[in-house]
Amino acid sequence: MPRKPRVEYPGYHHIINRGVARGDIFLKDDDFNKFLEILEHTRKTYTFEVHSLCLMTNHYHLLVETKSENLSLLARQINSKYAQYFNKEYKRVGPLWQGRFKSWFVHDETYLGTLSRYIEQNPIKAHMTQSIGQYKWSASTLLFDKKFKSLFEHSLLNDKIIFSSLDKLLEEDEIATLQKRMNEKYKRSEEGLIKQKQKPLSKHFKKIKDLKDRNDKIMLALKDGYSQGEVGRYLGVTSGLISQIKTNYKLNTCISIR
Repeated sequence: MPRKPRVEYPGYHHIINRGVARGDIFLKDDDFNKFLEILEHTRKTYTFEVHSLCLMTNHYHLLVETKSENLSLLARQINSKYAQYFNKEYKRVGPLWQGRFKSWFVHDETYLGTLSRYIEQNPIKAHMTQSIGQYKWSASTLLFDKKFKSLFEHSLLNDKIIFSSLDKLLEEDEIATLQKRMNEKYKRSEEGLIKQKQKPLSKHFKKIKDLKDRNDKIMLALKDGYSQGEVGRYLGVTSGLISQIKTNYKLNTCISIR
């Protein structure tokens, strides 16, 4: 099965990598420190910003902002350099990581804010700490560490409002939305980066019961990334009608197909 194309588009990216067989990749403080040193060196080499991170015992989360299409290069550099260090330090051989790293493009501010909280709350979820700023190897703590403060010099967490929101526990609907965003796919177009459709229109409009059901399905198709024109052509109506349905949807107005 071919690999899903990785989004290299400049912007915010969430990166995760785990130890092989979910084994530990950090065994002592020196390991965490070494990873952060490699991250700082790589940041200077590939010119990207670190906005948040959390280094757990068997995996890590990074929220970075790239300036060019070099996400794979910088992630491979981090993973390769750290694996070399770890294998030498513990006299081991073989791969350290469980396959290639995973990454997700962060395309809007709401997603970005929720993701920042999700990353910082990892130690709380794992019952390793009780509140933000207590876990030694997360950005909310490292921001105040003189040794690594420069790593986060342009971090979003330097904003007091954003930082103060980190301890607001994620609601179930936020977690569900975050999971949905992580399953979204993107592709290039002349307009830039756009979301790929999750399913064909034939499935969106299968078994339309009534006008309200049809309008509900229209809204879902639009959220799935289809344009008003694409939906209108499929249903045999004008894009203007689709626009009108979209405008009146919140009022629960059902508009007949003309």
